[in-house]
Amino acid sequence: MKKLIKGLREFKASYFNTHQQLFEQLAHGQTPRVLFITCSDSRVDPNLITQAQLGELFVIRNAGNIVPPYGATNGGEGATIEYAIQALDIKQIIICGHSHCGAMKGLMKLNSLQKEMPLVFDWLKYAEATRRLVNDHYSEYEGEELLEIMTAENVLTQIENLRTYPVIHSKLYQGQLSIYAWIYHLENAEVLAYDPHKHAYVLPQSQVKESNSDEMLVKQFPNCSLAINSTNIQQLEVESSSDFSQSVSERLPATPLSPEQLKRIYRGANN
Repeated sequence: MKKLIKGLREFKASYFNTHQQLFEQLAHGQTPRVLFITCSDSRVDPNLITQAQLGELFVIRNAGNIVPPYGATNGGEGATIEYAIQALDIKQIIICGHSHCGAMKGLMKLNSLQKEMPLVFDWLKYAEATRRLVNDHYSEYEGEELLEIMTAENVLTQIENLRTYPVIHSKLYQGQLSIYAWIYHLENAEVLAYDPHKHAYVLPQSQVKESNSDEMLVKQFPNCSLAINSTNIQQLEVESSSDFSQSVSERLPATPLSPEQLKRIYRGANN
């Protein structure tokens, strides 16, 4: 506590004094550009990672960066999402998972948590779709490899949950909202973003370079959170589930594993 109190004094004496104009502006209201949904893990700091200024990110943090489906609970996540999109008119959402996530480790052994941590057990059940998908399709993997897969698939699952919210559904339909999936790697500070065209996690910069616009729209296809270039949205036809369906292996992320591991696990998804 002494360290925190010392930090308060240093904050006011240094950062506040050099950014007084910013604080005066923020006192009159906030206009964040991005809703950032991530884990409560103490090693993950959205503003530090993105170097965003105070007031630029509207943040939701919880164990496992989980978004309960609409109507599943009356918790704060849903209300915060609704406020961010409707009241603050935020047009970009990032759901960011991270390596070595304790919540994802718990999800891998969910039933063992019921007695010791019943509230954690109940919370992680909102990621049951992730657990089931991974158990059904990646049973040959274990340890850190399986944890990386669980983390990557969970971000995509939470985007699917996010899309169940009426306010999100409406904004997507109008082409007024972008949703991104990120994975932050603690060990090397690397951030990878899901590219639905490649069905892999790639460097975020590559997505910006390939796009003709900074604004990406999420197209509501049955099996994927598909980001589509806003300049081409009118030219695209809605594809059927059978036309757009892909195997689970095609959705695997491009995490920083060895080439041998990539070849074995991701089966060429990076190509």
